[in-house]
Amino acid sequence: MKPSLYCGCLLLLLWTAACRQEGSEVHDPKSDGSIRPWSENPAYWEYKGKPVLLLGATDNDNLFQQHNLKSHLDSLQAIGGNYIRNTMSDRDPGNLRAFAADANGKYDLNSWNEAYWSQFDSLLRWTAQRDIIVQIEIWDRFDHSRQEWLSDPYHPANNINYGYEESRLDSLFPKHPGANEQPFFYTVPALDDNPVMLKYQQSFVRKVLQHSLPYGHVLYCIDNETKGEDEWAIYWAEFIKEEAGDKATMLTQMWDDWDIKSDMHKRTLDHPERYEYIDMSQNSHNTGQLNWDNARYIFNYIQPNPRPVNSTKIYGNTTSSWTGRGIDDKHAVETFFRNITGGFAASRFHRPPSGLGLSTPAINAIKTLRKVEEKMKLWELVPRMDLLLERDENEGYCAAKTGEKYLVYFPKSGDLLLDLGAMNSGATLHWLSVSDGDWLSSTEISGGDKFRLVSPVSTGSIALLLKK
Repeated sequence: MKPSLYCGCLLLLLWTAACRQEGSEVHDPKSDGSIRPWSENPAYWEYKGKPVLLLGATDNDNLFQQHNLKSHLDSLQAIGGNYIRNTMSDRDPGNLRAFAADANGKYDLNSWNEAYWSQFDSLLRWTAQRDIIVQIEIWDRFDHSRQEWLSDPYHPANNINYGYEESRLDSLFPKHPGANEQPFFYTVPALDDNPVMLKYQQSFVRKVLQHSLPYGHVLYCIDNETKGEDEWAIYWAEFIKEEAGDKATMLTQMWDDWDIKSDMHKRTLDHPERYEYIDMSQNSHNTGQLNWDNARYIFNYIQPNPRPVNSTKIYGNTTSSWTGRGIDDKHAVETFFRNITGGFAASRFHRPPSGLGLSTPAINAIKTLRKVEEKMKLWELVPRMDLLLERDENEGYCAAKTGEKYLVYFPKSGDLLLDLGAMNSGATLHWLSVSDGDWLSSTEISGGDKFRLVSPVSTGSIALLLKK
């Protein structure tokens, strides 16, 4: 055996052994165990070879930095949650930085802070043990502007690796990162072609992948709600896939435009060969009927190439800065149920103060949907608003397997007709409360005609009708 081949085999064996020792899942290209679009219905996810609906609610963006991480994951798992968001951010007070610093507090971008990466490992290991899917966001624009930029390791004044001139970075970027003025996000060859900065960015992404690729429960998102150039996203999509090699990586980009019908979002929608799933978190800035209608536009648009649609951030809380626009706690719960009724593969409540986090309303919402799954699986249904008659705007939402199973979600009070003409036998009607997840009643009804549904509570309910 040639020395180079021998060394390569030895390294692979050592890497595999190390992964197993840490409790990782080593990738087997022949295995179907990793998270991926479901082979029978690619609008939903499958994990370990079975379809799965992803529901989540957590109290932090960069969850691996949270001190009570293990108990937080236990709490999520206990209510049926199986989906978290994790930015690789280290900007918050008390966070560990990704890079090591010397005695003078200067960072060396060639040297890692192993404590940071150990916490990331813990997140990956503990979520794998609990079958909780992790959606990683590699870059977050809020890390690199305004006050946060002043302490950023990439700031030329804070590291030993480069100065202002060679890095083409400035000392201040005081505007909101949505202004997209930070050269940090223009380093790739198709934009500013800044190899001095790019090599350190590449090194960071390689380090993330070194820790995450051995696992099969990880989704990848390039940026958090970016207004960046398309060339930036394309570069990192290609870089990640090249680094991953034979390991299938589920990848997306999260654009910032609240109008999800805009051309910005089409950068993802139009490229299923590049992005295996879609994140439509920004649609939760739209309330009521518009929230539903915009989502339907997306599902219709991608119908030729269906993919999972995730919402890793559902905005809304009484503490939200957008309550004046109706982005409050009630909106968050309504959006969660509209998402799932409308065919979203994953939905998660955003962290406080902009979202509900792992609070009582979010907990009850997740528990309610898991109770729905006891009666019917969401991937068995398709949205059927045409079956609802005498309906007012935002009054009710329907998904069905026509003739067999029907789900109608009422955000508040409701009184409408459901067309059961395709159901030629009797059915059982179950009512479920959204506010506390309690079953309200079960009755036997006749099919074959229109049936009037009147919600029994004004705080949100779900009607489930199953053929006898």
